[in-house]
Amino acid sequence: MALSLLGWPRPNADVIQISGHDGGTGASPLSSIKHAGAPWELGVTEVHQTLMQNGLRDRVILRTDGGLKTGWDVVMAALMGAEEYGFGSISMIAEGCIMARICHTNNCPVGVATQQEKLRQRFTGMPEHVVNFFYFVAQEVRQLLARLGYLSLQEIIGRADLLQAREGVQLTKTSALNLNCLLELPDSRSDRSWLNHEDVHSNGPVLDDQLLADPDIQKAISNQGSATKQLAIVSTDRCVGARLAGAIAKKYGNSGFEGEINLNFTGSAGQSFGAFNLPGMKSILEGEANDYVGKGMHGGEIIIKPPADAPYNPAENVIVGNTCLYGATGGVLFVNGTAGERFAVRNSMGKAVIEGAGDHTCEYMTGGVVVVLGKVGRNVAAGMTGGMGYFLDEDGSFPEKVNLEIVKIQRVSSPVGQRQLQELIQMHRDRTGSQKAKMILENWEKFLPLFWQVVPPSEADSPEATAEAVTEKVAVKA
Repeated sequence: MALSLLGWPRPNADVIQISGHDGGTGASPLSSIKHAGAPWELGVTEVHQTLMQNGLRDRVILRTDGGLKTGWDVVMAALMGAEEYGFGSISMIAEGCIMARICHTNNCPVGVATQQEKLRQRFTGMPEHVVNFFYFVAQEVRQLLARLGYLSLQEIIGRADLLQAREGVQLTKTSALNLNCLLELPDSRSDRSWLNHEDVHSNGPVLDDQLLADPDIQKAISNQGSATKQLAIVSTDRCVGARLAGAIAKKYGNSGFEGEINLNFTGSAGQSFGAFNLPGMKSILEGEANDYVGKGMHGGEIIIKPPADAPYNPAENVIVGNTCLYGATGGVLFVNGTAGERFAVRNSMGKAVIEGAGDHTCEYMTGGVVVVLGKVGRNVAAGMTGGMGYFLDEDGSFPEKVNLEIVKIQRVSSPVGQRQLQELIQMHRDRTGSQKAKMILENWEKFLPLFWQVVPPSEADSPEATAEAVTEKVAVKA
């Protein structure tokens, strides 16, 4: 668990992350990041000092990011109390990003953030470029440590006594600055025990340990066979399925597993249920799930439905949290219920059917298909440059909720688009038992005209969006 400064440490946190005002996603317009936030230096020193004064520093790891670029930045952060250091934008630049800040338009001139093949061919970055950059950062850290007379970074963490304000700086805007808040940290030279985090809490064995140790699952992975398991799940079971997917990917790659692992869960899943799901994996949850369901999923199926004896109408109740299907590159998600905010944000190739969603549905989506059989919140399709969305609009309120800066909306007039929509709804009904899907399919001629199709420019000439196009039947693959 990592917590930002704005969400001051909650009980049992492993990491406190301080993100500064600098840096940030290249997709953000300058107006969104200029003059916003505060320097990470203020946050790190304040949090470090407060934790030290309250005897809690040994219980958490302090991490910072926000515009870190050099070994000098790392050493400064360490002296102020940070133990871990995040590099974002500079890592992208190391592999070829030029910070054009047009990621959301699908027109990245160097092929980093785009789905256009002609632009992706311009990308010349390699992993070695990033490795080389961090090698030089580490070398600079070593040089600075040598100048200070220390052998390791661990020795200088929290050593604010090694800092001093620069003298003779003749700048009007800095002449009145008081840097005491950065320099007067607790003296930690004699007692360094707070850096020993061996006893940092844990929730004990995780559910994926149980899955990976199961002989049937081990056999299925080794022999490309099949296995089916029934398991209980609770909210402290986070990222369930991720390590299992990792074990499969290590042996067969992202798409080489030809077996089948069916996991049937009952209960309330914690964050990131089904993260990085792969082809051959099917995770069925009877209950509910927290945020980030299907994060980064690459294939297979995730099915979430309420208990059979649930007294509520699934179509009117939230059953999964925020930011589901984040960055998915494949697979299918079926949810017999509604989702929170930012559903399918940055979805690349995943397909999904849900009964409703909150604000910012399909935000920054670049591919895949999303079908929503109920109401959604505001700002639909903001920054959406690819993929297709189908939204049922029973009360006529949908058009005013769409961000039309990039996309257009139209009725589903293409036969191919109609088949795609109908097949996904049929799959949703079959997998989840959705009564809403059943009603729509039984009254197809009535409900089809109530669907809006959200079409970004990249899909404007696709057979799904063009009524004149005639192609063979489109298959929905997990």
